Amino acid sequence: MSTRSDLYQTITDKIVADLSNGCVPWVQPWGKSRLDPALPKNASTQRSYSGINILLLWGAQIERGFVSQSWLTFRQALDLGGNVRKGEKGTTVYYADRFIPKAEAARAAESGGDAKAVAFLKSFTVFNVAQCDNLPTDATAAAEPVPERAVIPAAEALVTATGAKFHIGGDRAFYVPSEDYVQVPPQPAFFDQINYYRTVAHELTHWTGHGSRLNREYGKRFGDQAYAREELVAEMGAAFVCASLGIVPTVRHADYLGSWLAVLKSDSRAIVTAASHASKAADFLLAFRSQPATGACLGAAA
Repeated sequence: MSTRSDLYQTITDKIVADLSNGCVPWVQPWGKSRLDPALPKNASTQRSYSGINILLLWGAQIERGFVSQSWLTFRQALDLGGNVRKGEKGTTVYYADRFIPKAEAARAAESGGDAKAVAFLKSFTVFNVAQCDNLPTDATAAAEPVPERAVIPAAEALVTATGAKFHIGGDRAFYVPSEDYVQVPPQPAFFDQINYYRTVAHELTHWTGHGSRLNREYGKRFGDQAYAREELVAEMGAAFVCASLGIVPTVRHADYLGSWLAVLKSDSRAIVTAASHASKAADFLLAFRSQPATGACLGAAA
C-alpha cells in the first residue's frame, strides 16, 4: 500500500508535470470539449467534489473525452442498479481528514492538554457515468448549463452580496489586507467584460483570507513562499467560483508559474493544501448566493 507521503508525492508529481508542460490544471481547454464549466459531482450523493479532486477530475474529463461531470465508485454504481462496464479504467481521487489517535487522546486526558490531530490522506477510485451501464436517468442527467445571458447578472449579484469594499480605478487589480478592500480597474478597461468578473473572483478569493474570515497567511512580497502559496489559492479559488457561475476559468497571473513550481517542488503537500484552501474560499463566496444582498461598497480609488 502507498504511504501517505507517497500519495502526496504522486499528486504533486502530476501537477508539476502539467505545469512544466504549460498545462495549468485549473484551466482546461473547455472550448475543445463538450463540457460546460461546472464543478464535478458525485452521481450518487449529488455533492460536488472539492479541493485537489476538482483538478484531477477536470483533467480526466478533458483527457478522456467524457461529456459528463458526474462520477461514482464501483459500489455506488451497483447500489444504483447499474454497473461499471468491464475493462473500464477508473480515476484516482483522494480523501483528506484528521483524526486523534487513541494514545494521543489518552495522553491529553491524563495531562489535561489538547489532543493533537493527525492528518491522513487516502485514495479511492471513481468512474465517470459515461463508463457505466444501466444507471437511472437522474444519475446520468447532465446539469443544465448556465444560460450565457444569465452569467454576468449572476456574477454581479454574487459580488454585491459579499458586501466587500471595492475601489474602482487605476490600471491594476489587487487586494489590501491591512485595509480590507479590493481595487479593480473600471469595467471598460477590460477588453472582454467577462474578464472583469474573472479578475474580481481572484481578488475576492484573496479577500476571504482576511483574519475576520478564513484567516490565511498572505506573504509579504512577490517571490516569497507564503505569497506564492496564496496566489495558488487565489488562482484555484477563482477558477472554482467561475466554473460554478458558468464562466470558463482562465489564468490570471501566469507570471507566478516559476514561484508555484518552486513551492510544489519543495513541499509535496503544498498543492493539496492550496486546493483545500481554494475550495473553502470558493464555498465561502458561493454561500452568499443564498443570502440577502448586503451591497458591495464601490468607491473611487484614492
